[in-house]
Amino acid sequence: MTATSPSSTGASSTSSTDPSSTNPLVTTEYSESIPGLVHVRLNRPRKLNSLTIDLLQQLISTAHTLRRDRSVRVVILSGAEGNFSAGLDFADTLKSPPRMLSHFIPRPLRGTNTFQEAPWTWRRLPFPVIAAVEGYCFGGGVQIALGADFRFTGTDAHWSVLEAKWGLVPDMSGIMSLKQLLPIDEVKRLAMTGEIFSGERAAELGLAKAVEDPLAAAEELAQQIIERSPDSVALAKKLVDETWESGARRTFARERLRQARLLVSKNAEIARKAAQKKIPPKFRPRAVR
Repeated sequence: MTATSPSSTGASSTSSTDPSSTNPLVTTEYSESIPGLVHVRLNRPRKLNSLTIDLLQQLISTAHTLRRDRSVRVVILSGAEGNFSAGLDFADTLKSPPRMLSHFIPRPLRGTNTFQEAPWTWRRLPFPVIAAVEGYCFGGGVQIALGADFRFTGTDAHWSVLEAKWGLVPDMSGIMSLKQLLPIDEVKRLAMTGEIFSGERAAELGLAKAVEDPLAAAEELAQQIIERSPDSVALAKKLVDETWESGARRTFARERLRQARLLVSKNAEIARKAAQKKIPPKFRPRAVR
């Protein structure tokens, strides 16, 4: 996927990995009202944004493209036309078993296959990702939402770790994400039953924050984050993720390492001077990769 920053075109962009495609499965739009914010949307509205191998590949490609753009500060993940994603499109995915199996093989360096990397690739980015969930969020859709750093959901959204309905288990990095958020018995219950529950219930469980307008809430949080140094935001995300299951000694060492880098960074100097003068800071592009 190729994406063009509005700084060079003066407008938002929509594109896909296939330049000839007139209906991309993933769209990218640079916000004109909030510089640094990028909207990424799953774009199969007639199929409730259900997931195909091509769509998953485009999600991965989109993340890689955005990573190279130092102007990107926050990404909001959502689905087109009122639904996040109804999960895997089995009819499309299973029509070519050899192709499906080829994407089941993990990448040696990443440790993930295509199905796992599509949600987890957002964890690897040096800027925060916010999922705005409306309508259906089933199966693989839940796992993509859980790949984000933050999640907002409509109270009337429909959530389900739906793999149990099809005699399967969550296999798109979902178990890793779920166990970071929920007690072990809740993870087992959701994975074993495939029950459907509301956005309000998702909030009670701790999967997301329930709000009236998920996109508006996501944009509000994005604006708050964009007011901070892109380097401190990037390293805060990295520090939390890389030490989440570490002991105190390793966590303290990582804190020192990340802080030492920030203390001598240009954007930290800009933040300090702006705070002293009580003016909005004008940060340089992100230096952290």
